[in-house]
Amino acid sequence: MAQRIATEYVKASLQLTADEMAGFVRFFEDQHVKQQVRVLDNGNHEMVLEDDAGREEVRLSFERQQDRYVCVLSCRLKHPKLTNAMRKAVSAFHGDAIVNRIYPNYTMTYHYVQGNVRKIVEQSKGETKIVFEYKNTLGQLEMQFNSREIERSITMLQKGIDELLDLRLQCSEIEQIALIDERLREHTHQLFILEA
Repeated sequence: MAQRIATEYVKASLQLTADEMAGFVRFFEDQHVKQQVRVLDNGNHEMVLEDDAGREEVRLSFERQQDRYVCVLSCRLKHPKLTNAMRKAVSAFHGDAIVNRIYPNYTMTYHYVQGNVRKIVEQSKGETKIVFEYKNTLGQLEMQFNSREIERSITMLQKGIDELLDLRLQCSEIEQIALIDERLREHTHQLFILEA
């Protein structure tokens, strides 16, 4: 298996509540990552994470925005302990990120949405290949079911319009024709909406 050269967070973002922010600090304590946390006068937080040997660090700035702490970062990590802790943090705290895992002959790009990997792309020798892409099968099935429900509604409306047109042709009273015309307008308006 190829040895990873580096992990590059092209763009990562986290949005944490006050409770989640406290959990975020505890999370890195549990990962045995050295950290320094400073709370600034304006309520912002600055966090410096460091690997055991002090060879590498990453600085996270959390800006206070209403009831959330927002962090947007880009960084490059080489040491496994800090790299793994960051990966777990993005996942556990539902972060969004584009992460390049760089190997000698290729790069794997991971796209995280709400902490879940949605797409993995391999880039090698100028070529790009999708290795994994999340497909919302349940959502697609629901959408397909709902589209069939609309088709049934359209069929029912068309039948109703046909029946009203037949009734209109048989009717001779002006008042009843006006009522039928009003119902026809309603049906055709609904049909227009469903077909759009």
